[in-house]
Amino acid sequence: MSFEKAYIPYDAYWSTPFCRWQGNFAHLHSMKFAAEVCRGALPARRIPLEIFDGLVLGMTIPQKSCFYGAPWMAAMIGTPGITGPAINQACSTSAKCLAAAAGEIELGNNEAILVVTCDRTSNGPHIYYPNPLGTGGTGDKEDWVLDNFGYDPYAKNAMIETAENVANEAGITKEEQDEVTLLRYNQYQDALKDNGAFLHRFLVVPMDVKDASGRKVLATVSGDEGIFPTTADALSRLRPAQVKGTVTFGTQTYPADGNAGIVITTKDKARELSRDPNVEIRIISYAEARAKRGFMAKAVVPAARRALSAADKQIKDIDAIKTHNPFAVNDVYFSREMGVKLEDMNNYGCSLIWGHPQGPTGARLIIELIEELVLKGGGYGLFDGCAAGDTAAAVVVKVDVR
Repeated sequence: MSFEKAYIPYDAYWSTPFCRWQGNFAHLHSMKFAAEVCRGALPARRIPLEIFDGLVLGMTIPQKSCFYGAPWMAAMIGTPGITGPAINQACSTSAKCLAAAAGEIELGNNEAILVVTCDRTSNGPHIYYPNPLGTGGTGDKEDWVLDNFGYDPYAKNAMIETAENVANEAGITKEEQDEVTLLRYNQYQDALKDNGAFLHRFLVVPMDVKDASGRKVLATVSGDEGIFPTTADALSRLRPAQVKGTVTFGTQTYPADGNAGIVITTKDKARELSRDPNVEIRIISYAEARAKRGFMAKAVVPAARRALSAADKQIKDIDAIKTHNPFAVNDVYFSREMGVKLEDMNNYGCSLIWGHPQGPTGARLIIELIEELVLKGGGYGLFDGCAAGDTAAAVVVKVDVR
């Protein structure tokens, strides 16, 4: 799928820090939290609410009253006259939200769409499904987060097993995974330099976290929480999480909480709203793909190739790459298959290091991709990431800096 008319105004995007699950965001209703952040982020960027004629909500973990989805989010933000879809596509949610918004712009159905992505993996719902035909009328139940991380009803395996399947078939060793994890950790340290100058380009900080009443401040979050100090020696000492496996708790990401937002508009509207009219950001293409059953990490390669084809580009034309990498295996496999050096991907950080709140993960990666391209003076960027169901999604963007 390619686009000609979908643009992102420069600086018309933001993300909260990501906090490891059961951390400082663990008690916050993810939709209410995201709406509160939007109510501050939009005026801070001088973006008037009245410009929006659509909203796309991306979230994967139910919250109370989320049945009302995007219309409720729009009302909480202060735009009760607009509506739109709610999208749940596991880890590909953000990419799909951008594609949905870009498609509406492309068709001329909308001029300015707000994409809001949010999730709280902490304290995920315990769901009871009535089953009158069950033994004694007993229903079925699941813990939304843990049970679904632990079991794919089609592939009949856990997420970590998909990584081990790819590692085994492709011959990816524990040592390779340790090396790429250390590299990714060191790349994140670049984002922290100069008092976090790179992160402050888009991160909403400091952030006061309040209690349920909204009056008492419980904590102030000034950056990502849950980052593990990482060294080669510490990684080498970790044992694989599974017997005869290669993936350790150090070479996989962790669940987190947070939200992110991106404004998608027409070219003229983007120029009008941009903090710097000399920076032009266009969404070029979107693609998705599916790997064979139980080999999730492999899906990133066909997704990337399809997105590049839709953009009429080759991997050599790409100036910056960001990946959602729940396992270090993903990046090793992508690097080998696409002919990309590991050090040429994921500058300034990635979800392997700063965590994975599901819905907003890809949005933050795309925001970081844009900012990296701005610092480079422009170019083409590729976002790529796997998702549940042995799938993946990829997005190509172009940044011009005049």
